[in-house]
Amino acid sequence: MSQPHLTIEPQQKRPLDPFRRAVLRGLGILLPPLLTIVIFLWVGATVNKYILTPLEDWTRWVVVQYASDIREASEFPQPPERADVAIHGRVYQRQVGKLDGEDYVRTDSGKFVPQSVYLSAADALLAEGETVEEHMPSTAKAVYTLHREHVTLRRERTVPLFLAVFVLLLYLLGKFLAAGVGRFFWSQIESIIHRLPVVRNVYSSVKQVTDFLFTDPEMEFTRVVAVEYPRKGIWTVAFVTGESMLDIESAANEPIMSVLIPTSPMPFTGFTVTVRKSEILDLNITIDQAFQFIVSCGVVVPPHQLSAALADRDRKQSSLPPRSEK
Repeated sequence: MSQPHLTIEPQQKRPLDPFRRAVLRGLGILLPPLLTIVIFLWVGATVNKYILTPLEDWTRWVVVQYASDIREASEFPQPPERADVAIHGRVYQRQVGKLDGEDYVRTDSGKFVPQSVYLSAADALLAEGETVEEHMPSTAKAVYTLHREHVTLRRERTVPLFLAVFVLLLYLLGKFLAAGVGRFFWSQIESIIHRLPVVRNVYSSVKQVTDFLFTDPEMEFTRVVAVEYPRKGIWTVAFVTGESMLDIESAANEPIMSVLIPTSPMPFTGFTVTVRKSEILDLNITIDQAFQFIVSCGVVVPPHQLSAALADRDRKQSSLPPRSEK
């Protein structure tokens, strides 16, 4: 007895109800800017934690270590005496010494700093809501550090300065690596990295991303086309790179072009093929739009290239009445 032939019909996808459709559309609108902000905040926090803050600490240490006017009591021609030091209307008793017409205030460690530095450190404490009696640093170097943070090494001054120095270093590094000696040294370093088992895989992936984002392509693409590759009936987005070889053109007996067929999601890797001009389909999209299409693996399509069927489907879904629950 033969078994009856069963046909399983594909289950039709139920359209989303208006509430869920509206929520998904809202997510589609809000997620791109929110994720962009989150990525920039993460990058900024990482740069601040691992680059800017260590640089500020190192600069502060160098400035305090080598550009501080700290005196011993024995350096004053007259022994320091107790005097009144006014800080924001309040008078404090401190030992003050005079040297070359400038007043120096004694710290708890026994060393002296200029009175202007001492007052600046006191201003920094008061600005943070702390008291001078309890929170004034005990050592002269700590007083100088507080003064530098409050006056010299403020963020609105250090960030532009460090940014300018960083850009200058990048420029000099780029010039050095572009030269023969720099390129040789960098190739030796990369050869060592490529010998490390795990590091080479991570480094290669990161290098592909950074090369795609920051390195100018060596070839210039003239226009975006579509060719049937790897066989007839399969259309692939490609970039025209120029004319091909004369021998191939003679064998084809018609004009030919060289095109780069990029791979997703890294469009700067791929295959260079030679095709007949008659088999090339010019696409009405920009090179940037083609890059977005390739990097997104076909998800991001230029709006003017969306099919009419897709537009009709969206229009019909938006006009459907809400489904009633039984």
